[in-house]
Amino acid sequence: MKRTKINLIGAAVAAVMAVPAVAQESVSAVVIDGYPDRALWVKEFSNFFIPEVDRQLGEAGAYKMNWQENYGGSIVKPKGVLEGVQLGLGDIGIVTTIFHSSKLPSQGISGSTPFVATDARAVAQAVDEIAREFPAMQNEFAAQNQVYLATGVVLDTYQVFCSEEVSSVSDLEGRKIAGAGLNLRYLEGIKDAAGVRGGLTDFYNMVQTGLVDCAMLWPEAAKTFKIAEVAPYMLRADLGAVNSKTVTVNADYWAKLPDGVKEVLQDVAIQYRDHVAGIAMDRAAASRDAYVAAGGTIVELSAEDRAAWANAMPNVAQEWAETLNGKGEDGTAMLAAYLGKLADAGHTGVRDWTKK
Repeated sequence: MKRTKINLIGAAVAAVMAVPAVAQESVSAVVIDGYPDRALWVKEFSNFFIPEVDRQLGEAGAYKMNWQENYGGSIVKPKGVLEGVQLGLGDIGIVTTIFHSSKLPSQGISGSTPFVATDARAVAQAVDEIAREFPAMQNEFAAQNQVYLATGVVLDTYQVFCSEEVSSVSDLEGRKIAGAGLNLRYLEGIKDAAGVRGGLTDFYNMVQTGLVDCAMLWPEAAKTFKIAEVAPYMLRADLGAVNSKTVTVNADYWAKLPDGVKEVLQDVAIQYRDHVAGIAMDRAAASRDAYVAAGGTIVELSAEDRAAWANAMPNVAQEWAETLNGKGEDGTAMLAAYLGKLADAGHTGVRDWTKK
């Protein structure tokens, strides 16, 4: 009897072992960004986003991603990610939203409210919450054949880097200053200052060749792109942290994805948002130190000068809200809600942008 039981157990084990394991379904994903892989948000997409998606999918066991990463202009230039994802040149993209103010106006919410918050983490969370509470941001990406995942990157606060010494707003008068997107509007209150549109990868050469005298960017980028070599003077104006990157997915590609993969991508996009914003803040002080070590000098802009600069600007926040109102979105409510979230997080600006 015992031998019979043993034989039956052995047969059952053999039968189970004979059943082939369920294979993971492979899902391909082409990721694109025009910036090089040394850029913080690209580097962390490779080092954090992708491994975390792989980890979560591995735990679930049903799907496995086959990643194809294409950065540094191999498929699109920095300004071409939005169109590249729209056309399906990439399945997932890190869109630099500041290049597309006409197509993605609601993404300008933080750029339209300078001198409020320098904390990248607070801005990242507030912008992303606005995107989920109001339909405007997701509607704009839907019109570009894309699905919004999360505000992928919020950068350390913008500063002004110049080839010659500056210590006050008056020192910026008459200067040619490089910027991208909405931050060029900040210069409108400074006498004879001229904004020159450019991209992060262009700023070094623009200053070096004398095309511009200064550039607006953040310290981590100044360190990464060795800006101290051509612009050894940083005016610490604390213009504010700004959302400038959003992770999106081609809508046609998204529609074919299994629900399990969609859920993981959505979850990890939010983690990536907070991860990169946290790194930006952790590196802020170190990046300033590195800038000084590379030969740079940092000059603090006085509180009085910051307030004077903010109050001399046109109310770009109101213009932003009214633009959205005209498109049928509730820009006024979005602006108030966004600033309210920042205030709740302890950030109040030197100017109340809700007042006309």
